Amino acid sequence: MEAPWGWLLICMLAVSLAPAVPQDVCQAPHGKDGAAGKPGRPGRPGLKGERGEPGIPGIRTGIRGPKGDEGEPGPSGKPGNVGFHGPNGPLGDQGPPGIKGIKGNPGDIRAQPRPAFSAVRRNPPTGGTTVIFDTVITNEEGPYQSHSGHFICNVPGFYYFTFQVVSQWDICLAIAHAPRGQAVQHRRQVGFCENNSKGLFQLISGGTALQLQQGDHVWIERDASKGRIYQGPEADSIFSGFLIFPSA
Repeated sequence: MEAPWGWLLICMLAVSLAPAVPQDVCQAPHGKDGAAGKPGRPGRPGLKGERGEPGIPGIRTGIRGPKGDEGEPGPSGKPGNVGFHGPNGPLGDQGPPGIKGIKGNPGDIRAQPRPAFSAVRRNPPTGGTTVIFDTVITNEEGPYQSHSGHFICNVPGFYYFTFQVVSQWDICLAIAHAPRGQAVQHRRQVGFCENNSKGLFQLISGGTALQLQQGDHVWIERDASKGRIYQGPEADSIFSGFLIFPSA
């Protein structure tokens, strides 16, 4: 056991004296490389490298590749502006008749409005252009005002008015209509004229149908220069009117 310890001491002494050996001491040549060792174990994966620069675009070959898979739907966009109203389409085919409705209750004519009047001239006031028929023959529901000569509508609907007036002179008369709330100056008229060169009794008559609203006025108006009406026991002049049917 003493031999190994001796060699160890010699080696340590040689190492400690090595710097003191002069540079010109001859050294032995280097030895040959030893045989390659066995490959070591694979190392751990390295960190992910940075993204490289885009590559050069590929050359188009003119051959279209197959269609790729459909992607996921994107988010909904903002609603667009409302477009212009398009033209009306063509009229469609007529639909089939509907189911017959339930029979209504019987009507009661006595419950229906029936304004009607007739009035003649006996002792009317003079002056003015409104022809006043002062003596009432009938005035159902009271629409005619004998003191003013005006019919005042209480039931909206379609009415018929007529007059027959006796005169010995040239005469022009009109059926005048003023809507509710409008001045008499804005009246609408349906005029009738008759010439009488011989001075004989003759009858001028006229009539019209009017659609009236509540509060409308209707009366007979004469021309200021051609409006003389006969007044006497031989003949009467009359003004009449009645409701044809009420408005829906």
